Amino acid sequence: MSEKTDLLVLGATGFTGTLITRYLQAHPQRLQFSLALGARSPKKLDALVRSLNLPASVKLVDVDVTNPDDIERAVRGTRVVINTVGPYWLWGTPVVRACVRNSVHYVDLTGEAAWTKQIIREFDYYATKTGAIIVPASGFDSVPSDISAYLANKTLKSLPTTDGKYVQAGPSTSAQLFRGGVSGGTIASAMTMIEKVPKHVLKEARVPYSLSPVVGVVRPPFKALYKLPVPGAKPLLGGFFVMAPTNRSVVQRTFGLLEWQVAEGKRKEAQVERYGPQFSYDEFQVMPSAFSAIVLSAAVVLGLSMLIIKPIRNLAKKYLPQSGEGPSEEAMQNGSFHITNITTSSTSPPVQVKTIVKGKGDPGYLLTAIMISESALSILLPLVSESQSAVLTPGKTSNIHALTALAQQGGVLTSMTAFGDVLIRRLEETGRFEFSSSVVDGAGKKDV
Repeated sequence: MSEKTDLLVLGATGFTGTLITRYLQAHPQRLQFSLALGARSPKKLDALVRSLNLPASVKLVDVDVTNPDDIERAVRGTRVVINTVGPYWLWGTPVVRACVRNSVHYVDLTGEAAWTKQIIREFDYYATKTGAIIVPASGFDSVPSDISAYLANKTLKSLPTTDGKYVQAGPSTSAQLFRGGVSGGTIASAMTMIEKVPKHVLKEARVPYSLSPVVGVVRPPFKALYKLPVPGAKPLLGGFFVMAPTNRSVVQRTFGLLEWQVAEGKRKEAQVERYGPQFSYDEFQVMPSAFSAIVLSAAVVLGLSMLIIKPIRNLAKKYLPQSGEGPSEEAMQNGSFHITNITTSSTSPPVQVKTIVKGKGDPGYLLTAIMISESALSILLPLVSESQSAVLTPGKTSNIHALTALAQQGGVLTSMTAFGDVLIRRLEETGRFEFSSSVVDGAGKKDV
């Protein structure tokens, strides 16, 4: 029986798959993990090897995600799968099924809440029995949003109290400012949601806390104009963020999984990790004025409504970015995102925490490739700063013991309920991400 490779990148010859491959090959820990690349076309795999000057040690796997035997063979030969082949509603489920069955860990880039709900229903319990860590939405959908709420909660939990109880979170809102393109894969997923997913399934996925085992406080799903007061600064104004429904559902699942841990009563640490029953989350896209914010919201609603009309949708498919396409290297380097999160405690008097999450690079392409790669490596290896003097053999290392209790159990998780602080620190080590969180109103300042 041949030795398993540590990482398998499925869809390696696509635009994002190529970025992931390039990033992993240049990674400072590259000698500590083995790498396999999977794609349907052997010719494209060979071309990728030549274009990136990959060594012979990189394993090439011919795999067609429409062929169950191909998937089974590819998955059984690896320890962690990075799946970039979407739309996931069409092609993702057999890959997850094979991973769960074979105790192989899995991360992907889906923004399809309806599909995520489906795999939670079908595989979450099964994965806890096989120990497989399954983490959808490991890119710009929805890692930064998940981190913003997670860090805000950590700051609140670090505050001293007179009664010995932990400070619980209340409303949490993220204001998203970004510079970058919308990927062709994201557009393809949106088209698939309209054309292939049954209407009742989409309706179920739009229900608040549809991905969460616990139902929390519900906030309005749509506002034309958002206004976020920021202590010591001007309020942030914005409109509807097209990624908000997906990101919100992921953060709600994080909340629900952590609340569920408390209900189980098996770990004292769960009281520190939980956000609290009054927690709620929303986000919006920052705009320079109230007028531009309302225009953005109206444009999003109008655009999505127009896509329901088939002739318009066909025209949009022709002119919008296609799956596998992406921006120039210069454009990717010039991209960025900046999230300002304000979270208010549920206590009286309330405490407010300001959390900043920043990234340098196109968030939907360059930074997404980094986020999913570091998510996968979180399972395999210790931090770069902790492994420089260690002797780590590819195929023999594991970092699961350093991950969360939920990750050690397995299941369909989120980035923060699986990787938590390990992923945040790995992203910091890349030099492209910055994180800060501190009390700005209601208590003595404390940073996390």
